[in-house]
This record gives sequence, C-alpha cells and structure tokens, in this order.
Amino acid sequence: MSKVYQVSDENFDQEIIHSNMPVIVDFWADWCEPCKAMAPEIEGLAQKYQGKIKFAQMNVVNNRNIPARFGIRNLPTFMLFKRGEVLKSIIGAFPGSLLEDEVRKML
Repeated sequence: MSKVYQVSDENFDQEIIHSNMPVIVDFWADWCEPCKAMAPEIEGLAQKYQGKIKFAQMNVVNNRNIPARFGIRNLPTFMLFKRGEVLKSIIGAFPGSLLEDEVRKML
C-alpha cells in the first residue's frame, strides 16, 4: 500500500498547509516521463520516513487551482513545506539521494 497521499485542490490546505509534519508535494502528470521516473524514489522515501515527513502527490491535470497558486510551470516540481511555508522548490528528475538530503534538512 502506498505511503504517498494523493491531494487535490479541495483538500490541499487541510492536508499540506495545516499539516503538523513537514510535507513534500510532488506535482506531476500521467504524460510526464520524468515524473514516472521519480515515483519509485518518492515511494521509497515515504516508506523510510513514515511518521516523520508526509509525502503527497498532486496531479496537475485534474487539479488546476493549487498549481496555479504556486506557479507550477514545469514537471515534476517538488515543493517542501514546513508549518505551511514553502521551504524550497526542486524542479525536474534527479537522484533520490538529492531529495533525501533535503528530507534530512527538514527534520
């Protein structure tokens, strides 16, 4: 079972902005090959850091308001949130170790 939450325009603020845990949101789309390449990395980190950091995905095709609110223009885009604030944005596919370094900084 996936440890990555699926978020939408409707529940984003509740699940992400008001989260008690730090959150990494993966903005993606079905047609995005780099997004698909990153999916196993995200799932692995979500399992490894379960209970410490929340991992979420938002499909930008099905949800337009939140990606527009945060100016998402490239996929995949990873946004790191802590206490409702954006700490960092990372764009594109990259080694999972880079994202894990960012995860450690958030803890």
